[in-house]
Amino acid sequence: MTEIDAKIDALVPAWLTLPDIAEKFGVEVTRVRQLVREGQLIAVRRGENRALHVPAAFIDVDEQKVVKGLVGTLTLLRDDGYNDEEMLEWLFTPDESLPGTPAQALSENRGTEVKRRAQALAV
Repeated sequence: MTEIDAKIDALVPAWLTLPDIAEKFGVEVTRVRQLVREGQLIAVRRGENRALHVPAAFIDVDEQKVVKGLVGTLTLLRDDGYNDEEMLEWLFTPDESLPGTPAQALSENRGTEVKRRAQALAV
């Protein structure tokens, strides 16, 4: 869990707290905390009360789960040496070749392209 800087905070269009996610998934907040601990989600401290927040783009509300392809992408980025803040910056910075951001592409089920770009970062 990371403190977020203003530059990264401005890149992410919407955030959800861990209790918000737990409610959307229909699970206890401890389960969402476990997803963060396991690296399936990135949570950062932000706002006045420094509560943990996750980018809303990481959550598939209709399916009540983490967006398809996110976990694998986060693993690739970690393997490339990225920290949480760097991963957020990469995921939410527009990429003209996608088009849009990698996070947006994941939410639109275009994860293969995102993973391909994440793998290329290691080269």
